[in-house]
This record gives sequence, structure tokens and C-alpha cells, in this order.
Amino acid sequence: MAGGCSDMLNAQQFKNRDFWLARAPGLHIGEDRIFREAKAFRPGNEQAADLSARIKDEGYFQIAHDTGLDLTLMADTVRRFSADGIAPVFAFVFDEFWAPFHALDALYGSLLGGYGMLPHCWAWNVDSQKGDAGWSPHRDMGHVSLRPDGSPIAITTWIPLSEADPLNSCMYLVPAHADPVYGTPQDKEWRFDLPSIRALPAKPGDIFVWNQAVLHWGSRSSPRAAQSRVSMAFEFQRSDSPAFANPIIPPGQPLSFQDRLKLIARQLLQYRHMYKLEPDIEALALELAG
Repeated sequence: MAGGCSDMLNAQQFKNRDFWLARAPGLHIGEDRIFREAKAFRPGNEQAADLSARIKDEGYFQIAHDTGLDLTLMADTVRRFSADGIAPVFAFVFDEFWAPFHALDALYGSLLGGYGMLPHCWAWNVDSQKGDAGWSPHRDMGHVSLRPDGSPIAITTWIPLSEADPLNSCMYLVPAHADPVYGTPQDKEWRFDLPSIRALPAKPGDIFVWNQAVLHWGSRSSPRAAQSRVSMAFEFQRSDSPAFANPIIPPGQPLSFQDRLKLIARQLLQYRHMYKLEPDIEALALELAG
């Protein structure tokens, strides 16, 4: 059940740290070493300038970076959650699902200056055997997320934990320079030429960063895909602009287990327009969210 959990599970189990550790042997909760050991990405001055230019011109960039984390274990955990009826976003109880974003601190600093993590995150298991699709075409915040010079106030980082290809739902995007209404108050309209659409196949662990004005979506999967597409995303914002959402999460300060549960529950409630919540699941999310 998308966005749901099994009828046999309840809030008291979800609030139990050992419940989660038993479901994902090899993953961790509240161990600082996971963040320390994840290999950081630190762009040099030339690379940082190039990435900043690309996100202004095209609205996004894609880079390869190996954090050293066990991405197969992470992807298998998400798939197991889905099979058990637990929303994949609950994977964010584990340190490993936060560590890749913390490892990009220097990158975010080069793009945004001082920044914080917006309380917006999600994880997907796009099951090709069910004909699942990624999210439909949208802009995360639209033109209000750009500064007058076209640089971003807020960005999204999307990381596939499995291979992402056209058969199992890779990301698709309209580059900013090819989108006539990009960065304008008319950006709720689609006026681009179809040949401008760009497919973005990816390897596990590739890092996609786009500004929140660019139009993007995940395609519908095919039963001929070799595996489901597992991925995760988090949003970030400049500190010198009014917050798009609260509370802003300070970078480099991992949330406690209890605060992670609250954040996850709020994601379930926040994205009800994407995934229908059954009444019992909504009640569970409300209890966990406090």
C-alpha cells in the first residue's frame, strides 16, 4: 500500500528503535561514525563554478560520487519495507539514508552559501511489476525559488539507490534554457517542445541536484524492467531567505530517532496529494508526528 503500513503494525512498535534495527540488519540509528565514514564530496573552485553555472543554465546537474555506503543493502531495505506494507520514507530512521546528504555539505555551501535542510524528504520504490510511476510532472517550488540573477534559493537532491533507466522509471526533465515559462509567473503552464525533454538514466549513488523551478518527473515503469527503481530525495535552502517550510534542519546535526520519526510522519501527511492515505495510516502518522 503506497504510503501505508501493515494493519499488524502500530505506533508503539514504530516508536521502538529496536523494532527498526531488527528489520534492517546492517543499518544503524544514532551512530555518528556512519556520518564520519561516508566519503565527502568537495568540489574544487573550478568544478564548483561549473556546477553553479550548470544549475543556472540547465536547472540541474548530475555527478558520480561514491560515499562508500552499502547502497545495495539500502535499496533492499526499501524494497523489503514496501513488501511489508511500510512506506519507504520510513527508511529515513536509519543513519545511512541521511549520510549521503551530509557528505555533500561542501557542495551545498558552494551553491547556496549558508544553508539548512528543508523538512521535505521522500523515498521511492517504483515497482515495475505493478506498473508504478514516479511523481508526475511538477516544479518543486517554481519561480519563487530563484534569485533575480537566476541562482537558486532552494535545491533538491535526488539519489538513486538502484540503477534508474527508462524501463524502471528514470528521471525526466526539461532543461531550464529549453523551457519558455521557466522562472516566470506562468510556470504552471507547459509550453516546451517535446524533443527538449531529457532522460536522465543513472547508476546507483549518482547525485542529481536541481533548482526548484525546473520541470521534472519520473516515468511509468515497464514490467520488462530488471528491477524496481529505489531512490531518495531531500531539499535544501539558503539561510538568508525566508524559509519555505519549518523547521529548518541545521546541516551537520543529525536528528534524534524521535525527531526523525516526527519528520517522516509529517512527510506522509504532507504528500497526501501524491499518495492516498487510508484512515488508519493517517491516524498513525498523526500520532507519530505529535
